Amino acid sequence: MTLYRQSGDRFIPARHHPALVLDYACNQELHAGGDQLLRGTGLHDWDMPAADKLLTPQEYLQLLSNIMRALDSADSSFMLGQQMLPGHYGALSHALLQAQNLRQALDILCLGHARLCPLLTPRLREEGGLAVLYWTDSFGAPSQLPALVEMHMTAVTAMCRWLGGQHLPWRYCINRSAPAHVEQHEVHLGSDLRFNCHLDAMLIDPCWLDRPWPRGNAMAASVALQSPEADAASLTPSLLTALYDYLLAHIRMGPTLEGSAAAFGTSPATLKRHLARHGSHFQAELDRVRAHVAMQLFQMRGYDNEAVADYLGFHDATNFRRSFKRWTGLVPSLLRNALLQS
Repeated sequence: MTLYRQSGDRFIPARHHPALVLDYACNQELHAGGDQLLRGTGLHDWDMPAADKLLTPQEYLQLLSNIMRALDSADSSFMLGQQMLPGHYGALSHALLQAQNLRQALDILCLGHARLCPLLTPRLREEGGLAVLYWTDSFGAPSQLPALVEMHMTAVTAMCRWLGGQHLPWRYCINRSAPAHVEQHEVHLGSDLRFNCHLDAMLIDPCWLDRPWPRGNAMAASVALQSPEADAASLTPSLLTALYDYLLAHIRMGPTLEGSAAAFGTSPATLKRHLARHGSHFQAELDRVRAHVAMQLFQMRGYDNEAVADYLGFHDATNFRRSFKRWTGLVPSLLRNALLQS
């Protein structure tokens, strides 16, 4: 049975990411305005939270929303991202600090995402001369996704620059329209930016994955990863993350609501209710995975419409084109050409 966490489950240590947000808000003197910004967050004052204080994803999202709205600044998400990784999140942060190279750092990030970046899930793909780190929503936060993506991409960029001792030539694909001003993106990420991508991803040449980092320590990283804090049982993924991974693994078998519910040890009706609490439904999640797989096949394997349609189990390319336009708003040829040009 697949294990998962939901948006109302209390598991995020308040001294981890929420404390970082509180500290930044205090440095901006938001605490002087009183405690109204803490409403709905599970926190009751601006002091360092107790060591055993846990928040739900809903509460942490509410905290971020309150603070971002109060700051009303184009650079807030980027500034928070600068402080996010490796972080002070126990053994996993220590393992990141000792990572031998980019590959190991990204593997640790993906393994420990429930601790290191609990609101978005990173996944690493390497194929066709390209390494892609892409992000998906963990707990259903569509209105906050732009800020969360900016924060997480900045966090990875800054961490790799510090640990690797040099600027890495990342390319950024962002699933939103270009803002009126991109200065903050260029300052914190770089100038190689593409918007309207239908995927939030960071791309890099695989040759950078295995270059040694000056601070790397293989033994220290291994010891940190063997600690109880890094144990898989303490890193249970979110419902949306677990379902995405299940659908991705079974995408060529035509996954259904009924089969997915059985794999999750629940009834179809219960799975539908759980997804509704995350602002989603089964068909939306299945379509998202199909769209991501199609884009991967277009860009990393150079497949044409017929090959992708066959891979995803469509009877013909016409049905695939119709479905793809429903998923992304574009016909496959336009998006495929744009991906190959990038």
